[in-house]
Amino acid sequence: MQLTINGKARDFAVTQLTVAELVLQLNLEGKRLAIERNGEIVPRSQFANTLLAAGDQLEIVGAVGGG
Repeated sequence: MQLTINGKARDFAVTQLTVAELVLQLNLEGKRLAIERNGEIVPRSQFANTLLAAGDQLEIVGAVGGG
């Protein structure tokens, strides 16, 4: 399955993938993230239920603390 993440094409050796599984594959678990799929924000509560499809466009942004 090919996804575009933050403007770069990435290939995954699976036919089905949820947003939660993608977060694990990208080693981003435990981080504060905002994920947009095809122009729509995916609520964190829906990560495990949101199936990705080949060709999806994703933007992943991590929260940065500071002052």
